[in-house]
Amino acid sequence: MLDRRTVQTFVELADTLVADFDVIDLLQTLAERCVDLLDVDAAGILLADPRGSLTLVAASTEQVRLLELFQLQDKEGPCLDCYHSGRMVTCPDLAAPPQQWPRFAAEARRAGFAAVQAFPLRLRDQVLGAVNLFGSATGAFSPESTSVAQALADVATIGITHERTLRRHQLVTGQLQHALNSRIVIEQAKGMLAERGQINVADAFALLRTYARNHNQQLSAVARQVIDQDTVVAQLLRSLQLSRDIPPVGGSSPERDPAPR
Repeated sequence: MLDRRTVQTFVELADTLVADFDVIDLLQTLAERCVDLLDVDAAGILLADPRGSLTLVAASTEQVRLLELFQLQDKEGPCLDCYHSGRMVTCPDLAAPPQQWPRFAAEARRAGFAAVQAFPLRLRDQVLGAVNLFGSATGAFSPESTSVAQALADVATIGITHERTLRRHQLVTGQLQHALNSRIVIEQAKGMLAERGQINVADAFALLRTYARNHNQQLSAVARQVIDQDTVVAQLLRSLQLSRDIPPVGGSSPERDPAPR
């Protein structure tokens, strides 16, 4: 049965999963609570970026922070194996042969740790990172501690996945809204050019596109300039008049010498 502190920890983690919650704060809380609740002395958490490269995001102590950075730099250690396999990795005695990670084990022992266990931050087939738990004494972690640690990791994983999904949704929604807003501005600019230049709407749109491409600008940006600046309207209409070799709107064409016969 879960004790009161464990229940409070799950409630605390769940309370952080609100709109615009801080993922780093969530994972730092997870690292600290693992040390508070479980029979471990330190915890570190690595999270994968979109390219699959692991980054240190939380550590309960400075010693663990340096050890995790060593693990990443040396590309050897329990968290890396855990992340790549998607399964829990356990080493109850970092001094016992055969050494799974000789350089990491030596560095961990120098930092005062004798055992380590890594848990995946995993949701179904997606592995987001890993949690490293360190003990200063040798020996396997208890089944109860292992179960609670994985449950805490699962709560954090759900939160991270939810945050990423929400961010992608907001990005797509924002892009769609931007496109809709841009289209309104473009339609307004087309109408303004058509009215001012006495041209049809299709020609006005073609004029906007040509100007945007020639000046390496977005179509919506040019449309906004047309609405806000009369000088841009004049430039566009002047370019149209030159391309068609027609007199300025409302004016007369300059006199020309007759072509030689």
